[in-house]
Amino acid sequence: MAAIHPGHKLTASLVGYMRLQQHERFREEDPYTDYMIDLPASRVVVETSRFQVDLNRRREDAVYRKPEDAWGLTVWNSVLLNEVVAHILEEYDRFYADMDKLLQSTLAEFGKFIVLDVHTYNHRRQHPDHPTAADENPEINIGTRHNHKKWKPLGNSLCSFLAHHRFLGRFLDVRENVKFGGGGFAEWINHRYGNYGCVFSIEFKKIFMDEWTGWVNIAHLQYIQSLLGGCVPFLMHMLDMPVKRTLSNGR
Repeated sequence: MAAIHPGHKLTASLVGYMRLQQHERFREEDPYTDYMIDLPASRVVVETSRFQVDLNRRREDAVYRKPEDAWGLTVWNSVLLNEVVAHILEEYDRFYADMDKLLQSTLAEFGKFIVLDVHTYNHRRQHPDHPTAADENPEINIGTRHNHKKWKPLGNSLCSFLAHHRFLGRFLDVRENVKFGGGGFAEWINHRYGNYGCVFSIEFKKIFMDEWTGWVNIAHLQYIQSLLGGCVPFLMHMLDMPVKRTLSNGR
């Protein structure tokens, strides 16, 4: 499991460059996803803010330079020097080198893998009282666009598994590739290892929290954690993958 966008930290040397206030950054980060994946499985959690380096984009796009890169927000006080960007991208390179080692060790032990790439997304970005249309914004969006076609049945099974769970007396709205298809993280994994495993980029709509104030419904958050916990044995059963040991890789 991976939560690569819950982080809010900035390197001290970059604080003076940052134009955005903390609450502005927080609104577009994925808070609480680290809690969602606090489960007995291999875990990768990134503490650095996506506004410093976005690990879910291709390397050339990982540092937001223009407002259109960041939902119309002006991120930096001035244009970043090339040497500053190069320093930021060192963290990007370290992350993917670490992921390469983790996936190789997983393949050496199990021969296959599944990554649950957990994110959240805003549905009241324009105004706190104006949610976007529900027909275009499922409660859970499963991004599978980068996966090899042979994993399609597994993706269908996961969507069905999640859609058959009830919350507050109703079934969840779970759909595939409606809002997001998966980002650079999923693309990179599939490019290198797509024959051996796949990535499900799971986006939870921020109905479990107030995306403007940060208030969170703890019971709803715990439900999401339980839901993800149920995905682990289900997917391992689908892959017929025996549990040999619990891996851990926190960042």
